Amino acid sequence: MAHTFAVADGIHGIDTLMFGREGATSAYLVEAREPALVETGPTTSLEALLAGLADLGVGPGDLAHVIVTHIHLDHAGGAGALAPHFPDATIWVHERGAPHLSDPTKLLASATRVYGAERLAEMFGSVDPVPAERLRALTDGDVIALGDRRIEAVYTPGHASHHVCLFDDRTGGVWVGDALGVFLPDVRILRPATPPPEFDLELAIESIDRVAAREPRMLMFSHFGPATDVGHLCSLAVRRVRKWTAIVEEALGQTDDPKEVARILRERTQTEINPAGARTEALEDRYDLLSSIEMNAMGLSRYLRKRAEAKG
Repeated sequence: MAHTFAVADGIHGIDTLMFGREGATSAYLVEAREPALVETGPTTSLEALLAGLADLGVGPGDLAHVIVTHIHLDHAGGAGALAPHFPDATIWVHERGAPHLSDPTKLLASATRVYGAERLAEMFGSVDPVPAERLRALTDGDVIALGDRRIEAVYTPGHASHHVCLFDDRTGGVWVGDALGVFLPDVRILRPATPPPEFDLELAIESIDRVAAREPRMLMFSHFGPATDVGHLCSLAVRRVRKWTAIVEEALGQTDDPKEVARILRERTQTEINPAGARTEALEDRYDLLSSIEMNAMGLSRYLRKRAEAKG
């Protein structure tokens, strides 16, 4: 059964059922003379994605564009597996990410270091290469013309060096990928996403500010769905990522043990995931699947050590 939902004028969300969970990762169909898909999810979500597209009336010859905000496996890992199903679709990605979609060897090696080979295969499945001739590289300010609407790519590094946000000219909405973090719609709690190896605090804040300065009417999260309280979420994202970085910096002054750093980060951010103070293990588990405390602590620790080395 397909899981789709209305988002805005000519935009439909598709729940890709990542990890078999509802409400974890969304792709978006953009209706136009040249229809586009934003985000693919991982290969393990391919069946749910295809079902959602079919439910929305999109057949093999209908999709003209596939656009990803960045190449992390939960956003673009399924692009190679999806490509044969829509042979006329052009796949768009930032120029830094394009080589890794055509040859995912380094991407897989990096992800394996984080997850381990067995866990990686279980969560994301295979990562098939995208034929190089079907890829188009995006740079800051590039516009993808869909015939009767346009999507503009805005370079937003910080979460990753190849991250872009995508602005829709018809609705004034923006697909934010992971630039602001993870925001699940039913609980409306924002958690930073600071994974290794590329997280950079200063760039992340500049990117969030850049999104806010455009005054979009709506944020369309990859995790998960739309939100309209744009100003609040942008300012909250900056405050949270600053706070989390400060907590990890203080923890690193006490210990070099990654598990202990993660424990301190979890303890000192507990009220954010659960403001009432009662334990909600199911809620924490959902967030940890998408942006775990351990992964965030790893990314922040790596960033802080690199910053310290650069300062000498």
